[in-house]
Amino acid sequence: MPNPAWMQEDHHAYADTVRRFLDDEFQPHRDTWKQAGSIPKAFWQKAGELGILGATIPENCGGSGLSRHFDAVTFLEQAKIGDSGWGFAVHNIATHYLTTFATDQQKQRWLPHMASGDQVAAIAMTEPGTGSDLQAVTTTAIKDGNEYVINGAKTFITNGGSADLVVLVAKTDPKAKGRGVSLIMIETKDLDGFRVGRKLDKMGMKRNDTAELFFEDVRVPQTNLIGLEEGQGFIQLMQQLPWERLILGISALGASQCALDTTLDYVRERKAFGQRIMDFQNTRFKLAEAATKIEVLSAFLDQCMAELDARTLTPEKAAMAKWWGSQTQCEIVDECLQLHGGYGYMNEYLIAELYTDARVQKIYGGTNEIMKELIARSLDSDT
Repeated sequence: MPNPAWMQEDHHAYADTVRRFLDDEFQPHRDTWKQAGSIPKAFWQKAGELGILGATIPENCGGSGLSRHFDAVTFLEQAKIGDSGWGFAVHNIATHYLTTFATDQQKQRWLPHMASGDQVAAIAMTEPGTGSDLQAVTTTAIKDGNEYVINGAKTFITNGGSADLVVLVAKTDPKAKGRGVSLIMIETKDLDGFRVGRKLDKMGMKRNDTAELFFEDVRVPQTNLIGLEEGQGFIQLMQQLPWERLILGISALGASQCALDTTLDYVRERKAFGQRIMDFQNTRFKLAEAATKIEVLSAFLDQCMAELDARTLTPEKAAMAKWWGSQTQCEIVDECLQLHGGYGYMNEYLIAELYTDARVQKIYGGTNEIMKELIARSLDSDT
């Protein structure tokens, strides 16, 4: 694995903590949780006890107040063991919506519980008919007295079945486009009119309880509006999407390395025609290509992390990290599965899980086609 330039001594020490946690608390249960289609709350709470969930949450809100590098370490370590089912990334993005845009009262109300793992968060953006077009959402939140009345439906919601908190993207002004979008926090426990639909049967990411969510005359206090002003939701989303897309690039790096490592183990042991699979020239060339792509992706992510620190990371650069990382991941995993031969198609081999999990990387967080459009717009000085 390339040594990321952004990782210093304290990050490596933190990585050791995260790695031990995953080895002790995740790996023994990965098959059971895959069959169950969800990860128990107790696992989240153990992650909270170790400070993993609250690494970048302010100290006065129950966290450690560290830089986003420490969250990046967790994404990388999770991906390196070949998992994308634990919905930590979405939970983490939700915390950053609060740390960046919420009032002090809202931060104190929700962040300590998110840091401890007592409350798991989801983000409800996508709707059955809107896909990547966030300005076209039809879920509404209409004022009535001191409450919002919410109606609508969301789909493909990571952590949707187990979420205690949902950052909801809704129209507080249905007649407006982007200017009518707001973010509203939904506390799901015993909430009248809120319903979790079916757990979606996905090709990959089997451990995550991805679900449909339904809102029928759901009432929440107006104090659940994230921030102080309606109509800021689209701007809030756009400001945080670069971090989400950088997360996907980092996860792609870890998953690519996992695919290479597990394939190296396989081709060194497996024999065909009297020699190791590793000894065939085609195998060696394919693995050389994969190792080179991983190094290039790592170097680019180093640059992105440096720009994140300097607050110069642009949406276009983050879009590059997302599409290039996910494309590279899919290419590497596909080649590595091929080197496993028929065994690569068997679910008992890790490469099969890496393959089915990888494909959605090019879709969520904004499709790769949308990423290319964002990049292209930045190249045209007239737009």
